[in-house]
Amino acid sequence: MINNDILENLNSKKILVTGAAGLIGSSLIDELLELNETRNLKITIYALGRNYKKLEERFKEKVNSINIIEGDVSFVNVSNLNIDYIIHAASPSHPLAYSQSPVEVMKANLLGTINMLELAKNNNAKIVFISSGEIYGVSDKENSGFKENEYGYTDILNPRSCYPESKRAAETLCACYHAQYDVKACIARLCHVYGGNITTDNSRADAQFLRNVLNNEDIIMKSLGEQVRSFCYVKDAVKGILYILVKGKSGEAYNIANRKSIASVRNYAETLAKIGEVKVKLEVPEEIEKKGYSKISRAVLDAEKLENLGWEPKYNLEEGLKETYKIAQANNLKLQKKLRNEKIKS
Repeated sequence: MINNDILENLNSKKILVTGAAGLIGSSLIDELLELNETRNLKITIYALGRNYKKLEERFKEKVNSINIIEGDVSFVNVSNLNIDYIIHAASPSHPLAYSQSPVEVMKANLLGTINMLELAKNNNAKIVFISSGEIYGVSDKENSGFKENEYGYTDILNPRSCYPESKRAAETLCACYHAQYDVKACIARLCHVYGGNITTDNSRADAQFLRNVLNNEDIIMKSLGEQVRSFCYVKDAVKGILYILVKGKSGEAYNIANRKSIASVRNYAETLAKIGEVKVKLEVPEEIEKKGYSKISRAVLDAEKLENLGWEPKYNLEEGLKETYKIAQANNLKLQKKLRNEKIKS
């Protein structure tokens, strides 16, 4: 449930969401559309993504309720827009991208963030940059989660660091634009966010687990799954982003993580497997896959700072995974029906 003061500040606002086809961006737009429908907030939604058809397919019958902008966030010119809020969620965020296209990953996070910060500066708009818990790096902090002012070690000469290091630099850009130009910029550091609308090309382990279950196949794990993570269902995460958007203090970062969803990767896989009535099996990963894997054994975030703004997650891990499976299963059935109809027409 979103507090009334958050809703009042969103009413009649113009909001740009980048990375609008991704899990976070598209789920944010779903939430804004729902608020327009159920609370009559009259939010004008701009959805920025690289592929118009992909966005059109994602939002289907609701596509006429949003304004789609096709373009690369690093270079797109949207200076003609009069924007109140920007949620900058565009970023390659899966292992194969880190191993195969590390330069493009860094370009998207750095150039794209500069472009959006310039837009925020010129519009006097508030921006939330969607960052990652990976910026905390490797640490011996075992008992409790990272607070926003605690940092570990990252090997800057490992190409896999393209993601956390460019996210770190982008965060510093937000702080610099706030200090030098008084841009209202906040940072949302997400933990491992999951949901049923994760894109089909995503190579993250949880995305692969979900595809296994949807195909009625056993979940294939490519490690023992001993890594411990903070997980958060996407519906809870997007509400957290909206709290930061409205109530977050400029120049500061906020963790988004559910203290009731701290689990090992294996526990995550086993919970999903139980829901989908399949088993979990181990398999040796290919070298190209291994290059994209995180070296962090424990990635637990402390979200007390965000909770103090009034945010409270609703879903524990099992509840969130049940919702994820239900949504992904419905999406899969629609896709199969579409493919059958196309085959009949051809």
